[in-house]
Amino acid sequence: MFLNFYDLREQPFGVTPDPRFLYLSPAHREALASMFYGIDAERGFLALIAKPGMGKTTLLFHLLQQFRPNSRTAFIFQTQCTSREFMRFLLLELGCEVSGEQDLVTMHELFNRCLLQEVRERRRFIVVVDEAQNLDPSVLETIRLLSDFETPQAKLLQIVLSGQPELADKLARPSLRQLRQRVSMLSTLTPLSPEEVARYINHRLRTAGRPDAPLFTTAAAIAIAELSEGIPRNINNICFNALSLGCSLRQRTIDVDVIKEVAADFDLSGLRSDPGFSNLGPHTIALANAASEAQSLLARSAPDAVKPERSDLSNPEEALAYIQEFIQRFKKDEHFAN
Repeated sequence: MFLNFYDLREQPFGVTPDPRFLYLSPAHREALASMFYGIDAERGFLALIAKPGMGKTTLLFHLLQQFRPNSRTAFIFQTQCTSREFMRFLLLELGCEVSGEQDLVTMHELFNRCLLQEVRERRRFIVVVDEAQNLDPSVLETIRLLSDFETPQAKLLQIVLSGQPELADKLARPSLRQLRQRVSMLSTLTPLSPEEVARYINHRLRTAGRPDAPLFTTAAAIAIAELSEGIPRNINNICFNALSLGCSLRQRTIDVDVIKEVAADFDLSGLRSDPGFSNLGPHTIALANAASEAQSLLARSAPDAVKPERSDLSNPEEALAYIQEFIQRFKKDEHFAN
């Protein structure tokens, strides 16, 4: 383990959503402020939508920490479920006893009693649903109906839906129009800039106990920014492997050569089932597929025709030659005319 070697108290690039390590980039800070205001103003439904690995869960844990002293909170992440299963997960998260025989109506009544109890104690009730893009439309409708618990003056329940861009696709469906209309605030997260990547790395190192002595060189940080595309989860994976490799090499400072070696280890092209197409773009692949069909038709229609020596269609020039040959023979060859 590299902790002692690099003067670290704990793992700086772990995989758990620890709010202590949250780095507030401008986008993260704006999203946090927006959701905090939405809950504080009792807006009812909020949504946080961003690509995988952007730190949504960590941000949500941090958000709940701000309200937990005076609120009842529930965090639901099991989202591949039915409406009945969702209500069961919710009640269990709230510490309620739920039997396997209880139906949906009974669980709604139990939830309503729990909600009213919190209202009497003047405590907020916040439910966060993570990975909400996995929810079936019927379960999303169940969640919408939960928001009907309200008084003429205020919403009794604050609900945050968090998920990947597929959640936006679902909310845009006409069948979920009522739910979309209730989402009063929508937040998102964007990838970190190269400058923010360097600050992100240093923030996590400091939180883990690293002294101010530089650990990653400027060139290494730039390479990490490019390799990770500014996505925090990718940054964590790269940095963890870089520190592991640097420790084994006994390098006190991580330079760009270490990052290059880590990048090589992350390269999956040689492990794919069809490595011949690993570096080809969609246009080239489409061209090769069309050429393959042309070659097959040539062989079936003119079995005695002279075939090219190579059958590898991954070369764009060769694929184009196949197609051109097919077109010419289609125009003048009697096999195709028939």
